[in-house]
Amino acid sequence: MLSKIPSANFAIGDVVRHRILEFRGVIFDVDPEFDNTDEWYEAIPADIRPHKQQPFYHLMAENEEQTYIAYVSQQNLVLDDEEGEVDHPAIPTLFTGFSDGRYQLRPERRH
Repeated sequence: MLSKIPSANFAIGDVVRHRILEFRGVIFDVDPEFDNTDEWYEAIPADIRPHKQQPFYHLMAENEEQTYIAYVSQQNLVLDDEEGEVDHPAIPTLFTGFSDGRYQLRPERRH
């Protein structure tokens, strides 16, 4: 019997923070379960490696030094309590603006 995959706790446009690592970002895509390479997965230290049967989120992320794209398990994310904007140069390509602690997806990006 297959185990049930948990539903997503976060949505596209939500601003989240990593529970362990020092970065935050805006969600721009969600995978219902792990959908990356085994090499990427095995590179995560075993003591903090998440299980694969959960939603994984694509983030436009930032830390104090840089912006980048991150792929993060649901168990390692929390809603960002700062509720401030994320400073990532690709945000305008997907989102129209920021209000009430989240980004609004461009109408042409909805499906």
